[in-house]
Amino acid sequence: MGVDYYKLLQVDKSATEDELKKAYRKLAMKWHPDKNPTNKKEAESKFKQISEAYEVLSDPQKRAIYDQYGEEGLKGGMPPPDAGGPGGATYFQTGDGPNVFRFNPRNANDIFAEIFGFSSPMGGGMGGGGLGSGMRGGRSFGGMFGDEMFTSFGEGRPMSQGPRKAPPLERKLPCSLEELYKGTTKKMKISREIADASGRTLPVEEILTIEVKPGWKKGTKITFPEKGNERPNEVPADLVFIIDEKPHSTFTRDGNDLVVTQKISLAEALAGYTLHLTTLDGRTLTIPINTVIHPDYEEIVPREGMPIPKDPSKKGNLRVKFNIKFPTRLTSEQKAGIKKLLAA
Repeated sequence: MGVDYYKLLQVDKSATEDELKKAYRKLAMKWHPDKNPTNKKEAESKFKQISEAYEVLSDPQKRAIYDQYGEEGLKGGMPPPDAGGPGGATYFQTGDGPNVFRFNPRNANDIFAEIFGFSSPMGGGMGGGGLGSGMRGGRSFGGMFGDEMFTSFGEGRPMSQGPRKAPPLERKLPCSLEELYKGTTKKMKISREIADASGRTLPVEEILTIEVKPGWKKGTKITFPEKGNERPNEVPADLVFIIDEKPHSTFTRDGNDLVVTQKISLAEALAGYTLHLTTLDGRTLTIPINTVIHPDYEEIVPREGMPIPKDPSKKGNLRVKFNIKFPTRLTSEQKAGIKKLLAA
């Protein structure tokens, strides 16, 4: 078969058009002569081979001939799969014989400029390599940021390759504290537009399933790739749901801890208090407190807080704070009694 174009591009024989283009972009930038000044001869050879491989495999007709007859058949002249063909193919008549396909590789520099939108990875023109002029007034920064990022500022506008992706669509997903404690499944109905084969857009409805895991926090994001509306020359937006926590009547959340504030009387604060509390999963906790409760006192109940997302078998703590209700006034007898009691 001669040269193995698939091996050159490091792709499978079932590679799609997008996979071929991605492979070409990576390898062409790696082996571009301008990026290899110390081994320019080897780079030029590799660069031409990569460009030739991409030209053949990205063209359905050339690829079909190559897959059937190999490189020799492609360049030596074989009957084409069908009549006519653009690019580097020519057809000729030999006596009374059939049309014959002959492949003449395009200039590697032209392919590079066509794919990237600029002529050199080092900015502007080729700088001695002979790729031709770059974008007018343009400069690329591919060499600075790596092979996968390319930006050209021709006339002050960013240069992108292929359809742009629409910005993500973000929606809040309200969850109760009980749902975030135990985990839950949410079904979200969405309406969006999709394009058919002719390019017309049609309204559709979908049900998306979201598995809310125990311990998830406010701000956690769940992304459904490309679930936005389909538009011509645009990759659909990602749909992003963001967990939002509903207020709870008893508990507030502080990281992985649960906090509850209990109102008690001054007598209870001084003489002892037993707290009965229903947990988020429906259990009843009985918490006896036999120490004196002062305004800054906090009772810690280990492992009765929120599940820790990375390991739901572990939990934060329950922190009980107290709001002590002091009497607004005391009689003379009450004051005397308190003094006598506290003095003892």
